[in-house]
Amino acid sequence: MNSYVGAYANVGEWSLIPTQSKYGTSFGAAGGLGFLYELQAGPTYGQTRFLFDIGVGADYGMTSFMQGSNAKVTLDNQEDMQRDIFDYVYEIQNRKDNYTNLALRVPIMFGLQHRQFYMMAGVKLGANVMVNANTTANVRTYGNYHDFDPFYNMPEYQFFDQIALEKKQKAGSVKMVNLDLSFEIGGRIGYLTDAVGYDVPKRKIEYRLAAFIDYGVLDFHKAGVNDFFSAPDSYDPIAAYKTTTMIDDLHVNDIMSSQSYDENDNAVPFAKSVNNLMVGLKFTVLFQLPEAGKCVICRDAYRSSASGGGSRRRMKYEE
Repeated sequence: MNSYVGAYANVGEWSLIPTQSKYGTSFGAAGGLGFLYELQAGPTYGQTRFLFDIGVGADYGMTSFMQGSNAKVTLDNQEDMQRDIFDYVYEIQNRKDNYTNLALRVPIMFGLQHRQFYMMAGVKLGANVMVNANTTANVRTYGNYHDFDPFYNMPEYQFFDQIALEKKQKAGSVKMVNLDLSFEIGGRIGYLTDAVGYDVPKRKIEYRLAAFIDYGVLDFHKAGVNDFFSAPDSYDPIAAYKTTTMIDDLHVNDIMSSQSYDENDNAVPFAKSVNNLMVGLKFTVLFQLPEAGKCVICRDAYRSSASGGGSRRRMKYEE
């Protein structure tokens, strides 16, 4: 049995997979670093060895939720400066929620190595320590008049087209504890003895390159209860003459912390669960720890012979 310490780096893509939600996600860049301790069991020069790894590391990834349809909030029966009655409408278009996640992980892996090939499977205990959301969207406001056609793009009435909106915030609906099932498969780099089937000389440093996949079996987020976005309670007919507009008072919450809206503008839960998914490539370097081997001439016997206190027949040998 041999012991190793080492380090690894991975690059790949990260995404969050929601169940029963109309909002899909896209993969974003991800990467990580970590340290590990490995035990290898089996003949030192054998073709096959059993592996056990435990370590600690950190992963950082980005992903985005895309809004499937426009969301609206309507202020009913408002009165404009001419005292005409209308419904003031906020419409969010092209919304995109960009998430970043810094997660600490403790991998516990078991595996098998045969010649230059190896594979490992296990779990990664995790903690989501810093999850942030950056929401970007376009906002459109207009008036649905009871006695007229809708009024669009009239700033004096606080009707605007395509105003950019951005909100950065901490995603407060994310659970801290995470558990991923993990699998990796790859090979050793620099394996030069394929013809004989074992390593000569005895391995001291190993290099590995593998593909991996991590899938979270625990729900990533808590149930969101906030509004998808919140607006002022009423229309201010003289807001155009103030420094604050109806757009300035608009507030958006990240999708996972919110209720979403269906096609009939009814608030519905975001999703029953959201699961973590990361795929990529992993590079590992391992350094073998020194081990106490068998002595050829035991130290006590050697000292006795050197001091003249014994003969060669009294020296102890160990094969």
